[in-house]
Amino acid sequence: MRKAKRCPAAARAPLRALTLLRASPSRLRTPTALRGRPRTPTALRGRPPPPRPLRAPPRPGPVPGQALGGHGHAPPPQRAAAIPNVPRARPHRALGCSAAAPPSAARPRGGAAVPGRERGAVPGREGPPEPGAAALQAMAEGLCLNGRRRLGEAAEGPRAQKRRKADGGGPGLGPEEKSCRLSAALLGEGSEISQEQLYELLKYAALGKCHNAAQPSWCHIYHQRHLAGVVVVVLHEMSQLHFYRFYLQFKHLRKVFRHRFTLTPSANFLVSLYGEGANLKPENTPQGLTSTSSECITKSSDLQCDPIIQRYGEKKQGLTSYTLTLEEQKRNDYPIEGSPGCKGYISTECDQQRTDSSPLFGLDCEMCLTAKGNEVTRVSLVDARGRCLLNELVRPESTVVNYRTRFSGITKKMLLPVKTRLSDIQTKLKKMLPHDAVLVGHSLNSDLQALEMIHPSVIDTSLLFARSEGRRFKLKFLAKAVLGKEIQCEQKLGHDPTEDARAALELAQFFIEQGPTKVAELNLEMLLTAEKLAEVSQNKAVLQPQRCGFQEQLNEPPPLSKPCFLDCLKVTGQKPLLLGRQGLDSSGLCRRNLSTSNKQILQRALEDVPLSKFSIIQFSLGPDYIASHLHAGLHEKVRSKLTDMLTIYAGPFEENFCLKSVKKEFGRCGPIQSLTVVTETFQPYVCIQYEVLEAAQLAVESLNGAEVAGSCIKVQRPVTAAMLDCSVLIKELELDVENEGVIYVAGLKKSLTETDLQEEFSHLKDLETLFLPKDLQSGKHRNCCFLKFQKSQSAMDALEAINGWTMKGSELRSRNALAPGHLWRWIWQMNHSNGKQGKHIFYEQMEQLSDSEQDLRKKVKKLDHDIKKLYRSLQSNTLCVVLFPGVNSTHGSQSGLGLMGIKDDEGRSTC
Repeated sequence: MRKAKRCPAAARAPLRALTLLRASPSRLRTPTALRGRPRTPTALRGRPPPPRPLRAPPRPGPVPGQALGGHGHAPPPQRAAAIPNVPRARPHRALGCSAAAPPSAARPRGGAAVPGRERGAVPGREGPPEPGAAALQAMAEGLCLNGRRRLGEAAEGPRAQKRRKADGGGPGLGPEEKSCRLSAALLGEGSEISQEQLYELLKYAALGKCHNAAQPSWCHIYHQRHLAGVVVVVLHEMSQLHFYRFYLQFKHLRKVFRHRFTLTPSANFLVSLYGEGANLKPENTPQGLTSTSSECITKSSDLQCDPIIQRYGEKKQGLTSYTLTLEEQKRNDYPIEGSPGCKGYISTECDQQRTDSSPLFGLDCEMCLTAKGNEVTRVSLVDARGRCLLNELVRPESTVVNYRTRFSGITKKMLLPVKTRLSDIQTKLKKMLPHDAVLVGHSLNSDLQALEMIHPSVIDTSLLFARSEGRRFKLKFLAKAVLGKEIQCEQKLGHDPTEDARAALELAQFFIEQGPTKVAELNLEMLLTAEKLAEVSQNKAVLQPQRCGFQEQLNEPPPLSKPCFLDCLKVTGQKPLLLGRQGLDSSGLCRRNLSTSNKQILQRALEDVPLSKFSIIQFSLGPDYIASHLHAGLHEKVRSKLTDMLTIYAGPFEENFCLKSVKKEFGRCGPIQSLTVVTETFQPYVCIQYEVLEAAQLAVESLNGAEVAGSCIKVQRPVTAAMLDCSVLIKELELDVENEGVIYVAGLKKSLTETDLQEEFSHLKDLETLFLPKDLQSGKHRNCCFLKFQKSQSAMDALEAINGWTMKGSELRSRNALAPGHLWRWIWQMNHSNGKQGKHIFYEQMEQLSDSEQDLRKKVKKLDHDIKKLYRSLQSNTLCVVLFPGVNSTHGSQSGLGLMGIKDDEGRSTC
């Protein structure tokens, strides 16, 4: 053997460490980076291990952000020029690299660290070392980290080792070095998320397991405790409709966020995000509050600030003073005679002038979710003495999608024998109500909308018992606090509309008889605070069992009366941040800043968001762009354009062509909704409307210029002004980050089941999810499916393999997906609507929409740019959720939209 050259002084310590490694290999644990590699042959054991690719040592200095609670980020990767064949260092392994050792090696129990080796430091050396010395030095550093404890580091107990292993870290890895990841199977029916499910996600992301928050049932956050923060961006009064109407303008949102879901709209959206408990401790509430009634008496000097006194004054008045004015009804989405969207509504014809002695009637309805939207399924009417005049079940016109049994009390079995229709109920109500009747209800606008009836004189108890900043008391709380009655008990199956109607009526009677001053002296805000504080303290130990029932409530509207997680954040010293134009919170739990423009909100957000663990940022297009008739106009435009994109024209054909063969050929591209022959042309053409965008595009691509039914035909979409940018839109949809790894497959036989398809496609590499769309009315699946793969390359390989593949005698056709997975139900509902909403829009209002739409496009583009700027300023490992809350108006309910992801080092959302 040749004698080794004497190494420079800087490399002597590594050589001593290497000598220890050679002399006693059996005492050292196998480094994490080398586990799973082939064992060293027996004949070669004891010899120096061959050089292996090693990770570069870290730069000197601590990891930035370690002093801020362990949520800092590793320095950017560096290449080690002095070490041959060294791969790029990974941020989460930046503490060093491991030395080679036999797999059976054990970790030593003691021993001092190599002199001069401290955490985060690299042994110094003068000048560029020789390659051999550098490799030995890196191996010695691995020995210091994996073979012995670092200088000043205490021994790690078994619990700490177990916790580190569960977190995904290896030996020598700190918790700050793990990158967070978010996964969710949002394809098809599973992509419609309720407010309760969204609350689960935000609560777990903000608090983690250490505060009794459970992992969300519909998605999974990996390494939650390493999240740098949670940022929720709320786009006020915007819906899924806005996003896809201005899809091309939302360039940043559609390219960054990998996860997208349809969101159930909520009447009080912001409260549903963090729970009604966020109203704890109003600014005028004294500290140390208890639930005794004597402490709930308000001083007379404080009454002037009460919202009830500010609205109605201190003197007692008659009932006519508490009925809603026409302007108030418009502002709160009550159906108004002659208003857009109310054509076809039935008037109660109670047009006689009201007096303070006019009769009061309590009204309440229960609704189920159908393909049309919210439809009434039960109606109750009580008179001024509380006697029930009407309590009937109603059979909805459309197919029920969700019975909402937990709240409505309606089941499928209950509606089977029911023959009563909405028109029958409308007739009965018209006969029962006198001409000067005053209807009373809690949020009565939703009941009248469901009944499709117009009544001029109403008292709304949710507005009568006024609160600040537009918030409302729940009927259950008012009945208990004012009347001393328990309603909507959890032991009962759903709400009793007769009970609710009677409670609302008695609340209105109490208010009229006692007057505003007596009601204000009850100090309902303080009573609510006391009740919520009691709930939080009593439920502290039983929060986990309550969450076990969330799985059964996924498709139900969220109960807002729950302990809020914002107060838990405050206990931990992390005060949330709320920014927006509206009064988002008055609890004192949040740092709140009200601004007058999106520009001011953005400036405040760039300054304050990095300092907050949980932030809600609210942007708005402004009051001029959220009018109800504009929503209706947008709905009609989107429906019309979607119909055009689903429609193709094929021809020309011979005079006596076989229509059946044409339907069969085009049916191989996907499910057909309608097929008609166009006879206005010299030669016949066929108009085909598909149910999915992919089918129409596949027909254009594969059958244009083909021979069908004995004719060489041309296939194209209709040419309209709205379709001029169709090719651009199709291209952008295909490149949508939501569609990465998703392909569309058509030509399936309807006899195939989902199990059959899973078996047929099981050999495809990296197949993650199979979604089989079903008709929402018949429940039968269509002749197509969607396949989602873990990797885009696997999807491309599957695309090539499936095209031309024969399954059970049927030839399959495939292409990349166009419509994001969460849109299946929405597209189906749009496609099967008859344009009823558009017919109710006056021409001048459509012209007004056209005039304002260009400005609206600019607003949306600027909004997207503001969100992009905010997103780029966020730290890595920040969970960002962008929410379009949805819209509830006289023109119907518009579903919301959510986009979410965890920002990685490259500025994109991890999946």
